[in-house]
Amino acid sequence: MLNFLLTWLVATVALIITAYLVPGVAVTSFIGAAIASIVIGLVNATIKPILTILTLPLTILTLGLFLFVVNGIALSLAAYFTPGLSVSGFWPAVIGAVVLSIVSSLLGGFANEINN
Repeated sequence: MLNFLLTWLVATVALIITAYLVPGVAVTSFIGAAIASIVIGLVNATIKPILTILTLPLTILTLGLFLFVVNGIALSLAAYFTPGLSVSGFWPAVIGAVVLSIVSSLLGGFANEINN
């Protein structure tokens, strides 16, 4: 249970940092970011695999670069379902997804080092 809460906190802080770094991605509050991180996790677990399979030929054709677009679509979809998160366009969604992934990986690695 503690590991889940730590992962959720890391995802929330990563989303807040992403909103600070990427123009076009905005979070209203910490509570909004916490709810948005849950919604992003649900979208990544349910809808993103379906999108990945449906766009597999295009992903192969672009040597995997289309996965950046799939990540941006997933972030935009999460923003659509979450009142505390807004993404203002295609490029902010793609760049925001990349930055969110990098920041989340860095913070997750740091949290694992502290936890162990």
